[in-house]
Amino acid sequence: MALTSESAASVIQEHRRHEQDTGSAEVQIALLTNRISHLTEHFKLHKKDHHSRRGLLQMVSRRRRLLGYLRRVDAERYQTVIASLGLRK
Repeated sequence: MALTSESAASVIQEHRRHEQDTGSAEVQIALLTNRISHLTEHFKLHKKDHHSRRGLLQMVSRRRRLLGYLRRVDAERYQTVIASLGLRK
């Protein structure tokens, strides 16, 4: 199941940089993190769903690339995103 428009809007509202922001790296990372956590819960019940697992791996790779971009461009924004989403230990 994909994100509902209400949950996506709340994630965007929380992580946007300005009033009209819907596609900044922070928003994209937050949306991907939300979808990744949803799929992780899905795999606890459906262990043999290998087709969806491939999509999960693609999302994790996309998020990793966006985080690398953000770290190169602005380390302060990177640290803020990591702290707000709790991605690193």
